[in-house]
This record gives sequence, structure tokens and C-alpha cells, in this order.
Amino acid sequence: MNSENNLLPPFVIASLYKDDLVLIDAKQSSKRPTNTETKKSTPVAPAPGEMQPIKPISYLGDNQKKITLLLKDSSAVHVADESLQFLTAILAACKLNMGDVAIVNMATQNFNYAQIKTELQPLTIILFDINAASIALPFEVPQYQVQQYDNCTLLFSAPLQTMLVKNEAAKLEKGKLWNALKKTFNIQ
Repeated sequence: MNSENNLLPPFVIASLYKDDLVLIDAKQSSKRPTNTETKKSTPVAPAPGEMQPIKPISYLGDNQKKITLLLKDSSAVHVADESLQFLTAILAACKLNMGDVAIVNMATQNFNYAQIKTELQPLTIILFDINAASIALPFEVPQYQVQQYDNCTLLFSAPLQTMLVKNEAAKLEKGKLWNALKKTFNIQ
């Protein structure tokens, strides 16, 4: 009996094992693993030039009104309590709350504008101490200038931490932010 007659066509094998087959890049070695190698479960780092898997953006809030707040806070997962209190007060002044926004800490994750746009679908993005280049935007915008781009309103601001201090400089920054927020959300 000829063994070639007993082989199944590749598409049949693929359909039988559609959830179990692993495609191997032609660049990888065709060497079969030894018994000790098959027992190892160490993850393999992607080769240079290969796409890294994209992690979903982690955020605080419910994002119901598609307003994204980007900030940097290395002391917290999302945002420190003092900064959160300040943001909550700002949101309340704009007749918004935590259910309306997504607070994203860029100190704990790395992503670009395209990923933000795809995952969070923002209508408004307020960036605290984050420049346009760091999220791969093709332009720069001065702080507190309301900018329209890609069906989204962008507002760049000074760091939150500079507004938490009780001095004249902080008061001035808060005033600039408030004026820009009034334009952004059409507040009288």
C-alpha cells in the first residue's frame, strides 16, 4: 500500500486543527524540539522588526461621553488622589463626572494617537503635560489652544501637579485651563 495515498490534503488537516495549529515563520528554524525543549514554557520574545502585541489601554472612568484625559503620574496606577480630586472638581464645573471620561495614565503605559482613537473613540482629548509627538501626532499645539483634528477636539495643558500647589503660578494655570475648557465644552 502506498503511503502517499493515505495523506490528507493540507486544507483538511487545517480544518481539523483550526484552533490548535501554530503557523511558524519561514525565518524560524525547522529543527524539531527535543523532549526537554518541549517541556519548557518560556515565552519567546518577538524578533526585531516583528509586531509587538498591542495591550488594550487601561483607564479610569466609564468614557460615556468619549472624553479622554491623558496625564503622567508615576506615583499611581491611574491618578493620585489629590490629582483625582482636582480633576473631579474640574469635571463638575464642566457639568461632567467620572462616568463621562476615561482617565489614562501615560506613565504606566505607552500608546499612540491611532490606538487611542480606535479603542476609546474620543470626541475630546485633554492632555496634561503630554506633547503631540509623544502620541505620534503630526503637529504641535500651544498649551490651552483648542485644536480640532480628525473629528476630535484637542486641548494641551500644563501638568496637573503644577495646578495643585497653592500659589499665584498655579492660580494662573488654573485660569488658563478654565478658559480653554469653557471654549471646549461651550460653557457660558
